[in-house]
Amino acid sequence: MRARGLFISFEGLDGSGKTTQMRRLAKRLRARGHVVLETVEPGGTEIGGKIRQVLLDAANQELSPTAELLLYFASRAQNVDERIGPALRRGEIVLADRFTDSTLVYQGCGRGLGAETVLALDRIAGRGLKPDLTLLLDIDVETSLARARARNAAQPAGETRMDEQSLEFHRKVYEAYQALAAGEPERIRRIDGRAAIEEIELAIWDMVSAHV
Repeated sequence: MRARGLFISFEGLDGSGKTTQMRRLAKRLRARGHVVLETVEPGGTEIGGKIRQVLLDAANQELSPTAELLLYFASRAQNVDERIGPALRRGEIVLADRFTDSTLVYQGCGRGLGAETVLALDRIAGRGLKPDLTLLLDIDVETSLARARARNAAQPAGETRMDEQSLEFHRKVYEAYQALAAGEPERIRRIDGRAAIEEIELAIWDMVSAHV
């Protein structure tokens, strides 16, 4: 797929602040006259939202790693076909709260399914679409879990299934993110997720402004 627009993804452990920063970037871009599509993985479409409920519901602990992987890509396929692809072809800026990098670290590494399996499915479901720029909000595992638990305690029970995985699982994910960033430093830009919100926003804009 050849994208005429700009595709930017936000990555990081839960609680890293990526959702907040994505909204702030979208507001800044729109203020400068850009047409922006904000989307989320899993989700992003009505069908994807239903898949998201299955994936993140804490009641679904019996979901197998392979079924989990396929559901993530089912949601992504719908999002790419219905929203992301058309927006890019229209020349818009797409901001995604997670994309295939998340699947590589969570299912490929955390679940042990392997990068080859993830990338083979990505060629089908994601059409091989890759972000032009990926912003990795970098925080340690302990900070991530503390923030996620505080967030979950402040809202009704629901999307906590991934947060409730073992400490070892989350550490594997963290290390996988570091490896991805080291392997693609031009695309994946690390940002200190422990800094002040305004400081992070400015750091992100410094990176994005070169692309718009």
